[in-house]
Amino acid sequence: MILAIDVGNTNIVLGGIEGEKLAFSARLASDRKKTADQYALDIQGVLTLYGVRGEQIQGAILSSVVPYLQSVIPDAVYRLVGKRPLVVGPGMKTGLSIRMDNPASVGSDLIVAAVAAKAKYPAPIAIVDMGTATTLSVIEKNGSYVGGMIIPGLWTGLNALSAQAAQLPYIDLNGPAKLLGTNTVDCMRSGALLGTAAMLDGLLDRLEEELGQPVTPIITGGVSPLVAPYCRHGFHQEPDILIAGLKILYEKNAIKE
Repeated sequence: MILAIDVGNTNIVLGGIEGEKLAFSARLASDRKKTADQYALDIQGVLTLYGVRGEQIQGAILSSVVPYLQSVIPDAVYRLVGKRPLVVGPGMKTGLSIRMDNPASVGSDLIVAAVAAKAKYPAPIAIVDMGTATTLSVIEKNGSYVGGMIIPGLWTGLNALSAQAAQLPYIDLNGPAKLLGTNTVDCMRSGALLGTAAMLDGLLDRLEEELGQPVTPIITGGVSPLVAPYCRHGFHQEPDILIAGLKILYEKNAIKE
């Protein structure tokens, strides 16, 4: 089994890959204060929960957008299974041409998702990842990663609104959203969900106009299931796209024994 780990600003996604099958997928909270020993216990708890023994882990791979955890998590994995994970970064073989001003500055999570999307869907492709930030990544028809966009995340913006406006409460987003709310909570839910969906639809319209052809739209990230139903573009929902990309990168870069 291969242990795939994606470290985001809010969550850490763990996936156990056995052959072509995803054996399990789990999430931990990202915490910059935790030590390698504490993370080792957290990861061990996930493995135990899904009935996986440390000796079953043949290798591991990590992508991280949190610099501190890029060293802490590998130490935690080593304590658990005696192997250090491959780390996604400059010098790793990706099979992806990155046409950016500074390719090394592109977030590892964006590269991982692009690798998985390119392997599964026809280009051009637009990948929306909804986390602490909402990111848009674009793969051109020839398969090159050509750029994207970084937008305040849905929860980031909504919580900032509640914090800055004295009469607006903190809300959850469960339940249907109608276009016109008739109370404060419904108005905020409508603005968050339908407003975000309209933004994504509008961006895709502009992207297709700029590229001069239809784009395959993909959506992922923690809040994406809440927003996708309100989008007029038919997004392909890919909750485990980062695990799939890490699997591909592990196979490209692992040293065969």
